[in-house]
Amino acid sequence: MNREAAWKLLCEYTQSESLRKHGLAVEACMRAYARKFGEDEEKWGCVGLIHDFDYELYPNAPDHPLKGSEILKARGYSEEIRRAILGHADYSGVPRDTRLAQVLFACDELAGFITACSLVRPDKIENLESKSVLKRMKDKAFARSVSREDIRRGAEELGIPLEEHIAFCIQAMRGIANELGLAASQPATTPL
Repeated sequence: MNREAAWKLLCEYTQSESLRKHGLAVEACMRAYARKFGEDEEKWGCVGLIHDFDYELYPNAPDHPLKGSEILKARGYSEEIRRAILGHADYSGVPRDTRLAQVLFACDELAGFITACSLVRPDKIENLESKSVLKRMKDKAFARSVSREDIRRGAEELGIPLEEHIAFCIQAMRGIANELGLAASQPATTPL
């Protein structure tokens, strides 16, 4: 598994620029955690990049990510990678019994929420802090499709305090702010 192949897979199945950017955001968080935990950064990053590759074709549960897993299996992706991706959806019934699966679950919803928080700020992600994200989490109307419970549970499953997890992911996403459309110099867009 390499990044070029993962990006091609994502682009083959995903036309939405925002969904591609979501994959990039989760990839950045996954790579940062792989470095932190001494894991395979390329593999973890690729898992983050492709975790929602099938979402446009199969947006409803349980098709996503079950149908995507079938596609990955047919293309020779390992069981470890497929199980981690299946585990990011509770309804799949696949336990998050590896650190890879736990990190993917912990980063998925949070990356989307950080993006939404950044898009409504004049400086975007540049000066975003955990406390601002935590405050926005209390506003049920803001980015209402993002599960706050999954964000909390993800940090809990990792054994990392929520505020620390948020700060870590913000920092990872800042590293690719231009690619995500979250650099302060870029024009504002509508949040998720």
